[in-house]
Amino acid sequence: MNRKLAVTIVIFSLCAAGIAVLANWPNSNKTPRERYRTRVIDPSTLGRTEEDFELSEQMAYDDAYSLKGFLAEGEQAISILNYDFDNDSIEEQIVAYRSQQDADSPVCITLFAYDERTRAYRRFWNAPTAADMPGTVSLFTQDLLGDRSACVIITGMNRQGGHTMTVFLGSLGEDRNRPFPKIAEIQMDGSITIQETERTTAYRQGIAKGQPFIINAYGSDSESDNVLDKIEIAHEYNQVKGIYEAGRISRVPGSQIEQRRLREILSGGTGVFEDFINDLWYHVNADGTIDKNLYLYFEPEKREIIFYGDETQQVFTWLHSNSTRYGLYIASQNISVTTLRRFLDIELESLDSIKMRVFEDVKLKIGISASWDGSYRRAGTLAQASVGHRSVQPYTNATYDSSIGRLQFHDNGEYELHSAGASSRGRYAFFRVDENDLLELRPHQRHANPEDRLIYHITDANRSGSEGEPVTENLSLLRVRLGAAGIHHLHESSIILTRAR
Repeated sequence: MNRKLAVTIVIFSLCAAGIAVLANWPNSNKTPRERYRTRVIDPSTLGRTEEDFELSEQMAYDDAYSLKGFLAEGEQAISILNYDFDNDSIEEQIVAYRSQQDADSPVCITLFAYDERTRAYRRFWNAPTAADMPGTVSLFTQDLLGDRSACVIITGMNRQGGHTMTVFLGSLGEDRNRPFPKIAEIQMDGSITIQETERTTAYRQGIAKGQPFIINAYGSDSESDNVLDKIEIAHEYNQVKGIYEAGRISRVPGSQIEQRRLREILSGGTGVFEDFINDLWYHVNADGTIDKNLYLYFEPEKREIIFYGDETQQVFTWLHSNSTRYGLYIASQNISVTTLRRFLDIELESLDSIKMRVFEDVKLKIGISASWDGSYRRAGTLAQASVGHRSVQPYTNATYDSSIGRLQFHDNGEYELHSAGASSRGRYAFFRVDENDLLELRPHQRHANPEDRLIYHITDANRSGSEGEPVTENLSLLRVRLGAAGIHHLHESSIILTRAR
């Protein structure tokens, strides 16, 4: 009986060992477990030590370099995109990179794909793009052709200050060493945009194909004396040739403004245009009215850009700027989500308005659903514009006494606070959220924390004077914080501002 029990135990042990070996036996058909989302790499962070980063930034920095393979010596990754191009549940990886040894070389892309033979990722091919300014590069995919194929799109700038767009058709054939076919390469001294049109329900349900999108390129009109006059070139997809070709050309008249001042702003370099946009800007709706709940605040001195929309405020670090023919191309990075970069293509429309297009490397919503594309009006000009009811103008020229000291507002958007022998300066703005009047004070401190942005809810405002031009005598302020849920009171003591005589 004991002998039979021993034999049974031996057989059971051998079976268990065999099952374990089979379960862990290498299988070329197994899908790799790694799953990587899109990653963005800021070339300016290379060479920093670990001590230069906060914990969250270090984690994002380490995560950004999860390449599926290895670049050659002297090659620097700029942006990484993961996508399953052949629908086999195994992601391929597109990497935009530059050569550090050749400063004049263009930005290139390369493919890392899973090799069934070696059961590992390896590098297959390289292809150049039209961009050669690494800090301006954005890499993403989109179904441009309407056939559910993923087109790899690389936008950026060249050294002449022009915009570029290179498009590859993400098609993985049997020969993976052959680069994706290039279907578009556009360079223009103005902006380049994809004209997305609504596609049919049949397309969305996977029953039929959609119409290919048109790529519009805007450039200078050489036949016009007005610097802001442009031409629009529509690039349409040629089904027979399999490429985008330039087609219809339209003239787009610009604003007729004083040309000497215009040329000073546009030809003065990045610093001049940064000074020009250093202000609070409100979004202009399609009907020409001002959207007081959607605004931008550019502050070149602190290298910050504030986006406010949907009752939520986002702060982005101003990484660097590149001059364009019509304005500025800015790369920025969210201070909280460091892997989120936002590119701003800003063009001058007039001396009081700008037009902006926004590109994001990571399609990540963090409490804001607002679209930032469109025209913006400088806040200092809104007092003269008919924009509907406002109980408080954005800027004023008045002096108030209060428990925090004497507060003096200037009509150029700056304030001075004098208290107990000390003084401070900064920028201010009166604005509205729903039906609530708010005041924001931003001190001129080079290394200010987010907590230094003081936002107050104006709970009471006593006025005198004519109905058209009331004079604000007293203001009652309560410290608040703005968030996704709206205005949050901090339950601090109210501050009474009394108009100084």
